[in-house]
Amino acid sequence: MRYKNVAKVLISEEEIIKRTNVLAKQITEDYKGEKLLLVCILRGASLFFADLVRKIDLDVNFDFMAVSSYGAGTSSSGEVRIIKDICEPVEGKNVILVEDIIDSGNTLQYLVRLLKQRNPKSIKIAALLDKPERREVSIQGDYIGFTIPNEFVVGYGLDYNEKYRNIPEVCVLKSEIYES
Repeated sequence: MRYKNVAKVLISEEEIIKRTNVLAKQITEDYKGEKLLLVCILRGASLFFADLVRKIDLDVNFDFMAVSSYGAGTSSSGEVRIIKDICEPVEGKNVILVEDIIDSGNTLQYLVRLLKQRNPKSIKIAALLDKPERREVSIQGDYIGFTIPNEFVVGYGLDYNEKYRNIPEVCVLKSEIYES
């Protein structure tokens, strides 16, 4: 295995690039003639966000939010804390929240509710990964890269305890790493 502590590669770098290009093309078509604000949910979505925005052929602004609901664990605490809010006003704008993974859905549900109070024209969700088996709330992504099984994944921005973000693929972490 190429990476220490990785059980297997779930999604290759090449598959990620191909799928990101498809999503960017779809977003470009869906918002043709419109302005768009993409909001990157830091830190996990940063690699997906960077690749996605470079392929969208529109008038795009972007901003960043930092939120926390995990701490050092492997499951959401359910409590969402905003560490950094967006600077850009969203009123009357088409907004796409760009996330690394839709897991429990608690964080995204909270963010969508928060941003809707600011009166955007529209709000949608783009996520590299969707893990529907773990969903605790009723929320769906609009632009999904891959639906994955209920395995603990790292790489391509996703981390465990702030490690493994720089792996260029999405990988399943060995269970003994996070169960110890």
